[in-house]
Amino acid sequence: MIRYLIRRVLWAVVLFLAVTVVTYVIFFVVPADPAKLVAGRGAGPDDIARARHFLGVDRPIYVQYGKFLWRLVGHQSLGQSFTNRQGVNGVVANAAPVTASLVVGGAIVWMLIALPIGILSALRPRSLLDRGGMVFVLFGISAHPVWIGLIFAWLFGYKLGWTPISGYCDFFFPSTDCGGPTQWAYHLLLPWLTFALLFAALYTRMIRANVLETLNEDYVRTARAKGAPEWRVMTSHVLRNAMLPIVTMLGMDIGIAFGGAIFTESIYGLPGLGRWAAQSIDNFDLPILEGIVVFATLCIISFNLIVDLLYAWIDPRIRLS
Repeated sequence: MIRYLIRRVLWAVVLFLAVTVVTYVIFFVVPADPAKLVAGRGAGPDDIARARHFLGVDRPIYVQYGKFLWRLVGHQSLGQSFTNRQGVNGVVANAAPVTASLVVGGAIVWMLIALPIGILSALRPRSLLDRGGMVFVLFGISAHPVWIGLIFAWLFGYKLGWTPISGYCDFFFPSTDCGGPTQWAYHLLLPWLTFALLFAALYTRMIRANVLETLNEDYVRTARAKGAPEWRVMTSHVLRNAMLPIVTMLGMDIGIAFGGAIFTESIYGLPGLGRWAAQSIDNFDLPILEGIVVFATLCIISFNLIVDLLYAWIDPRIRLS
């Protein structure tokens, strides 16, 4: 186990370097100059040159990347924003809980939707429930999150007035008019549903297929032939084996979903990493973008490691080597 963890950590370091290098290369390939945006519209060539030197973008790319790594490893600093000189550490620290609330809450919602629909559809194939579940899958896969978010905001927020249309309330530090667990969940209800619909459709189809396949395995027929109760067959034999691919996909999707949260955050005005990423791309703000990439990369690596460790707990036949 220790050797496995050491190999995974070393591989994580290699992956981190590769992702950050690619981000730097893409930033410098794009034909745009952040110094012009910082200097302003009326700036002359000398002003732009001074802005380039002040930002450090007049140096070769390998020098800039080396300074980035030195700040990150030696000082645990992601630098300062090009546009407002705000510390990237503070930006990520303030925005990450918002995105994490959206992604983790959305993951819980899509699993609560997908698990019962997928399992019941597999137990009653070609039934009315199964056909309705497949219609839900088709709708969830086909509809874009922006369209879903606008429909939900118009229907549940504007017409019915059941939920807020925008805004975010802090879970731990409530203000005078907003905050606390109740207001936090109340403001995130629509974003959770919007964010979860696509994944719920995908997971419903996957759970249904895995359960159907597992029901036809020899060990399931043997357990039933021995007289095991149906609930024990489902929990100990069917679901325990059918959930292995689901755990893998869940660990990967939660990490990847940090990047997909940009659409939902933009619709509902959530001050998360997605909105900051969109603004940094528009302003060619490399420190902010690189900080978000670093955070997302660490999340994906961490979730994948957790999934690998859960494998051995879910299925004792699997041994980490």
